[in-house]
Amino acid sequence: MSKLVQAASFLPSIKEPEKEQSLKQMLTWTGIVLLLYFTLGSIDLYGADSAAVEQALQQLQTFQTLLGAQIGSIITLGIGPIVTASIVLQMVVGSELLNWDTNTEQGKQKFQSAQKLLAYALSIIQGVGYVAAGTFGNITDPTIFALISGQIAMGGILIILMDDLIQKWGFGSGTGLFISAGVSKAIYIGAISFLDGTGTFVGVSNSAAGAFPSFIASGDPSALIPILSTLVVFGVVVYLQSMRVEIPLTFGNVRGFGQKWPLKFLYTSVMPVILIAALVTNFQIIGTTLAGQDGCSILGCVDSQGQATSGLIAHLQAPTGFVDSIITGTSSLFGTGSVFHVLFYLSVYIFGSILFSIFWMKTSGQDADSVADQIQNTGMKVPGFRKDKRVIKKVLNRYIPGLTVLSGAVVGALAALANMTQAVGGGTGILLTVMIIYKLYEQLAQKHMEELHPAMKNFFE
Repeated sequence: MSKLVQAASFLPSIKEPEKEQSLKQMLTWTGIVLLLYFTLGSIDLYGADSAAVEQALQQLQTFQTLLGAQIGSIITLGIGPIVTASIVLQMVVGSELLNWDTNTEQGKQKFQSAQKLLAYALSIIQGVGYVAAGTFGNITDPTIFALISGQIAMGGILIILMDDLIQKWGFGSGTGLFISAGVSKAIYIGAISFLDGTGTFVGVSNSAAGAFPSFIASGDPSALIPILSTLVVFGVVVYLQSMRVEIPLTFGNVRGFGQKWPLKFLYTSVMPVILIAALVTNFQIIGTTLAGQDGCSILGCVDSQGQATSGLIAHLQAPTGFVDSIITGTSSLFGTGSVFHVLFYLSVYIFGSILFSIFWMKTSGQDADSVADQIQNTGMKVPGFRKDKRVIKKVLNRYIPGLTVLSGAVVGALAALANMTQAVGGGTGILLTVMIIYKLYEQLAQKHMEELHPAMKNFFE
């Protein structure tokens, strides 16, 4: 056992179940974790300034949506430490600065141990950083400083443990579950709720209400545009999720019986978007935190409300007013909301998603070599050729690299465009939620099929 794995073994973790969980048990554990997540999100930080929390909610709304956080509560960090740790290691391992072969068991253990250690460390670092930056008020008392930092760090650690619990006892991952839960809540509030984000009843006459109540009050059809945008994003993502390339295979020992091996069009699924969106959000948070008394830093300037007005952090915000500026004839080539802003924003999401898609394919066992191993273990082979892993790998290499790049580019572009439409719940948030729920549905269907037909389990594996 390496020193890295040994060090990670001393950190809190969830024990693996002694026997395979049934569908009912997995759903139960998933429900328990989800209930615990919403409960923790309703517990406010003791000692935080309420006015500062309200301002932080406005500044970090995107962060809150994308990372399943509840600013001002115990789970202020959300899945931030987990995702940030993953970003760092994906880039380091994917660029081969660390020569870890994640296709081997030893390489996987090193990667998972390093991610675990880094996530725990980031929970503490980010907790202290938030308080030191004055996010929750000008804290001068060392005791209160330590108390608030400790609460935030503890919440980050609890999220890590809940994610671990979901992966071992429930369905999918905690990162996906928490994102979809937070976005679903935002969609409800933004679309049909008569309550605002704080749970206060505002009725149909207040602009803080959902889009549908606002439409009832005003009769203005434009109030329904966010809902229509949301439905369009839902439809496009579900359609893309159903697209796939099917490779015909045959069983070597059973003549005349074949099976198609599906490779999804959105090959690397949701992770590249989560990683690039988290990276963009972290840049915005750092830029806002570094802004001095004049409101400016090397990353750009912010106004008194904490909103970016210029520089890199301003161009990393979605240009939501671009379409309106074209209609009114006020669009420009440079500056925020300009043609350059749109192209820059799209480029960051598209090329960033492609980069993380490639890294994720290599480190998550989705490369041609790993998939060839899976196919060979099922006893299948390419029709017309002898049973040889090299032949299978050669066929897979015709599709997997292209699908990896195309998947990242399409998902990145869709996320960026959805953000620009101001869809309810945030464009990227909706995209992530639909993909996460769709994948969860596939896992549920697979588990149900395995319970009905136990012989199918070996094929799925």
